Parts: sequence; structure tokens; C-alpha cells
Amino acid sequence: MSAHRSTPPPRVEAFGRLPDGSEVQRWTLSDGSGVTASVLTFGAILQSLDVPDRQGQFAGVVLGLPRLEDYLGSHPYLGATVGRYANRIAGGSFTLDGKQYALPLSDPAGPNTLHGGQNGFDKRLWQARPLSAGPGAAVELSRTSPDGEEGFPGTLHAVVRYTLYRAELRIDYQATTDAPTVVGMTNHSYFNLAGEGSPSVLDHRLQIAADRYLPVDRHLIPEDRPRPVAATPFDFTAADTLGARIGSGDEQLGPACGYDHCWILDGGRAADCRTVARLTHPGSGRGLSIATTEPGLQVYTANGFDGTLTGLGGRPYLRHSAVALETQPLPDSPNRPDFPTVVLRPGLPYRSTTVYRFFADQPTVSSLAVC
Repeated sequence: MSAHRSTPPPRVEAFGRLPDGSEVQRWTLSDGSGVTASVLTFGAILQSLDVPDRQGQFAGVVLGLPRLEDYLGSHPYLGATVGRYANRIAGGSFTLDGKQYALPLSDPAGPNTLHGGQNGFDKRLWQARPLSAGPGAAVELSRTSPDGEEGFPGTLHAVVRYTLYRAELRIDYQATTDAPTVVGMTNHSYFNLAGEGSPSVLDHRLQIAADRYLPVDRHLIPEDRPRPVAATPFDFTAADTLGARIGSGDEQLGPACGYDHCWILDGGRAADCRTVARLTHPGSGRGLSIATTEPGLQVYTANGFDGTLTGLGGRPYLRHSAVALETQPLPDSPNRPDFPTVVLRPGLPYRSTTVYRFFADQPTVSSLAVC
């Protein structure tokens, strides 16, 4: 990466208005070297993220849409903050402290609640303010989710903080509740290190620090037991291309038409960030390492993309043209006592951190890698 200058303050501009007249803002962060990230107050969405290749040429590496109207229509959670609970809850219900809660069924794959329901955090307006404490440029977004929103109990105050510093984008999540509930937030960005709108990520190389994954049923709900990745198309303990075995005919790749599975990360939920995955694109030299406190990594290879969405660069988004790498709790944890708990109780704050660290050919380390 090029030499870093002083970090400029976040820049804010109007991005449009919702049907009720509420203004949506776009906040742009810069690390002083040309790396920039843009965040919308609608859905706390990461709209764009520009980083250089090995020649110093910048390109956007996350998928995004050009207009607010595009985000108000149907889209696969591009860059969104999803919650209250990321991923799937089987049957649209869970039991907490002896009481059953019913949630909206919002999953095209089956009778499940997906990413917080029909109107989850990704479809809500957040309040934003710039932060000046500490290194880097930062913006904090917050909203209060009322008791019963999308069927979830408890009034939840949620905060998402984006910080950009030395080619690292750090996302911190915090939440508090006034009644027992379940929480698990994540960012749903799709990456293409060749540049957003490039036709495929199947030439990208992925490595995951996980020796087990969660096989799924036909509705993409985890089966009873995790499986070892060894000798399967899910073995990314050593770096391999995403396309190497995606067409292998493995019965687990059939229902999703590609990868849409959760890897159980080595070490489980952690107090401090540890590096759990690395994605590289040999052609451009761009690389991305991911550090997180979360126990799971959901990998989704944009299997449902069909070219109907047009991105920031004016090119259609095609099947396998990006990969989502979602750090999160394990899917359906509210119904799985054998999984790490996602229950949040009053007086016990929820915290989660993920750091996306970008590099060109050789990975670098800076202070934000430590939570």
C-alpha cells in the first residue's frame, strides 16, 4: 500500500429520501492514502470500498447499488447490516425461557426467518454521528428496535461503528436490551477483489481456519451434526480457488447451487479478534484477511444472482460474481442448545468485532487487528 497521510474527517452528503420523507445520508471515510469506504444510514449499508491493486490502481471491491431507490427494492442484502439475528432461524420460531416466539417467514429457501425477518435492520433508518477518538476515520450508527419488532422480544438498542485506518475496515457491534432476547448481527458485503461487476470470483483463492462445517438440509438449515471438511469440497484449510470443487457434484452443493454454508471457526467465539480467513485474487494482487470474535463464517457464492441488478460500475451482477464472507453466530442457534448461546439479557452488553484488512500481494498488520 502507498504511504499514509493524515486521516481526513468523515464526509457526509444527502443520498435521497425514503417514501415517508426521511433523509438518507451517505458517510464517506478515507484513510488518507486513497482507500475509501461509503456507508449509508439506510440499513447501515456499506455501499462501496475502494482499495488498490499491486500496481496501485484503485477499484471498488464490494458490490453496491447507485441509487437509494435500488436499495428500496428487492436485493440480496448488498452490504447491509443484518439483524436482529443474522442467517436462518428454522420454522420462524424459537423458545426462550419457556416462551415461544413467532417470527415472519422471510426465506426463499424454505419456511425460515432469514436475516431478521421481512423488515430487519437492513431495511431500517439508522442515526449517524462522526467519531474523532482514536486513530482512523469513524462513523457510528445507532437505532432502537422496539419490543416485538419482527417478533423478537425486548427493546434493543443497537450500535454499529465503522472505522477505516491504514487499509483496514473495522466494524464494531454493540447492543443492550431491557428483556431477554437473541442477537447476532453481521455485515453482508459481497466481495470481488478483481473489482465489483467483474464476472466471476471462482478464480479467487480462499483459506479458512476451520476443520468443520455445518451441512444443511434442503431448506439450508443445519443438520444434526457438524462434519469434518477433510476430503470434501469444503476443505479450505489450505488456500484453494472457489471454483476448484464448486461443480463437483457433492450433494451438499446441490441445494444451494454453490456454497451457502457456515464453517465452525477454530477457537469458537473469542474475546479478541483472531484471523480466520484470507481471500486473494492472483490477477490483481489484491488480498483480504478477516479477523473476528465470532464463532462462524458463512460463505455464500452469490448463487442466486441472475444479472437483474446493476452495480455502481454499470455492470450486471451475475451468478458467482462475488462472495459474501459473513462473520456471525452459527445458523439457527436460538433452536440449538449445542451451539454457542446467542441469548442477550439485561445488564450484559452484546459485543462483536470484525476487521477486514486489505493488502497487495503481501499481507500487512496494523494495530486495529487487535480488538
